[in-house]
Amino acid sequence: MTRSVKWSIIVTLAVIFGTGLVIGMWLNQRPFTGVGSTSQPPPASYEALESGEAVVMRVYRELSPTVVNIVTTTQPSNFWMQLLPPQQGQGTGFVIDSSGHIVTNNHVVANAENIEVTFMGERKSRAILVGRDPVSDLAVIRADPFPEMAVATLGNSEQLSVGQRVVAIGNPFGFQHTVTAGFISALHRDMNIGQRIMMDLIQTDAAINPGNSGGPLINSRGEVIGINTALFNPTPTGGFTGIGFAVPVNRAKKVAGQIIKLGRPIYPWLGIRSSMDLVPQLAQQMGLRPVNGILIFQIAAGSPADRGGLHGGSQLTYYRGRPILLGGDVILSVDDTPTPSFDDYRNIITQKNVGDQVRLKVLRGLNDFQLNLNLVEDPRIQG
Repeated sequence: MTRSVKWSIIVTLAVIFGTGLVIGMWLNQRPFTGVGSTSQPPPASYEALESGEAVVMRVYRELSPTVVNIVTTTQPSNFWMQLLPPQQGQGTGFVIDSSGHIVTNNHVVANAENIEVTFMGERKSRAILVGRDPVSDLAVIRADPFPEMAVATLGNSEQLSVGQRVVAIGNPFGFQHTVTAGFISALHRDMNIGQRIMMDLIQTDAAINPGNSGGPLINSRGEVIGINTALFNPTPTGGFTGIGFAVPVNRAKKVAGQIIKLGRPIYPWLGIRSSMDLVPQLAQQMGLRPVNGILIFQIAAGSPADRGGLHGGSQLTYYRGRPILLGGDVILSVDDTPTPSFDDYRNIITQKNVGDQVRLKVLRGLNDFQLNLNLVEDPRIQG
């Protein structure tokens, strides 16, 4: 190979290398938009996501100052009445007025001998129990008010829809002022908690964990629409499974107002002590017209039901191994609303007030008749 050919090859390679270097530098200075992409605004789904984030951020900013962490101390004892080491529990509450009243769950403060609340900013205060209601699992405590105390805005739980965005603020596992978000996944849920049934609850997929109890469930307008009270946990892990429940705020308004005014909740009562749900087939077996209703077994002496003329059963028999009393009246409806079960009956009565008059449609034997009765305060329920 001659010297001229070698120099020709070297020059050619140098030109190729230089050209590649220039092109690479030019490409490196251009913004990368991805293969086949163009510089366009984000799609509408991005904007919706940003809007959703803005809602949660705004609600948290406005409502978190009203939320408190609750630490309770109880003094247990053993069978021989010897004192055991004090035990602590935690929960959540929120301020409902400028006097320092705080709504929480009954199970958060039940049996507590000492209650301490911590506001946002680590301000601590002793609190006293004003009153509690095991039926609705609600309670009211009171802390000393201060000038900058924030008060939550209460909404209307009668105006809720499945699919609404909701935000929960609480202290799960002791982590103060934690926010979770989700949607109302169902309304008017009934849930068996321990030995009682809680009715007409709000179901949500916003994470509710131990420590969230008593905290607010909030709509996108920053209004409290429920009080977080329970989670559905079919496993022993104790973690959130995607289903939580809240007491509607309208019920909390009523109960809290009664507790603040009287120190106890007030529930209306007619005096039915025991009963049985009837379905048409069972009613026929008992010699009745095939109806849905509640068959009365026993009525409390001196109650409105007793004074108004309702009859309990008198014929002892057994149904599926259970002793029952036949011969009593069957309540078919209350104020024209059918009562196919005692839960339906109780839900209607609970929403009324002491002193209200209710109209019962009653089946006695083969004949229907109507009966007007006045509700009184239930003497069995003590706050």
